[in-house]
Amino acid sequence: MQAFLRKANWFFDLPLTGKTRVLIVVAVLTLIVTYVSPLWYMAFYSNQYTDGLVLDIYTFKLEGGKTPNRDDLQEINSLNHYIGMRPLLESDFSEFTWLPFVIGALMLLSLRAAVLGKMANLVDVVILFAYFGLFSLWSFYHRLYMYGHNLDPTAAIKVEPFTPPIFGEKVIANFTVQSYPQMASYALVMFWLLLMLAVFFSWRQPETARSTVGEEKLGYVR
Repeated sequence: MQAFLRKANWFFDLPLTGKTRVLIVVAVLTLIVTYVSPLWYMAFYSNQYTDGLVLDIYTFKLEGGKTPNRDDLQEINSLNHYIGMRPLLESDFSEFTWLPFVIGALMLLSLRAAVLGKMANLVDVVILFAYFGLFSLWSFYHRLYMYGHNLDPTAAIKVEPFTPPIFGEKVIANFTVQSYPQMASYALVMFWLLLMLAVFFSWRQPETARSTVGEEKLGYVR
């Protein structure tokens, strides 16, 4: 146990290399995309809507596709009314309140890790982001589940309770629903991958840099 703790202390005390700090800054810059591009895309196709009704989900809003003759979000809500499904309202999505702030906090914590220059600070961000990503996916799935299962029993059209797809394609009633991640989601994944690379490069840094954390004093043996 003591040997494990010594190795853990050695790892968390490693200094961040210059390459690592550059990667962290690049990772932070990729998150700017999440404030201007959609996280997720959903499209609804049927014989009546062969061109599809489009719904873009951002970190802070819902936006339907728009043509001169229709607003897709309004059209989707009109169709949802017939099957007893709640309308899609931004005010019902608490995620739109906290998602932008959490992403901003991750950006600041990443820059803080780059400035302080310790592996421990970088690992903290990696772990926090992993938790944030898993929780966000669960929240998205739960939101879809609740919308598709809390149907009004007095609705004009009866359908079996359903869960819209979180990824891929699914047939619901007379609609084919497609759901795929968009640019902001890819930016979030890229952020995590760049941080993981930063951890790897600092762990594999030259022996001269490793010695600054006092491996011999910690009892670390290669």
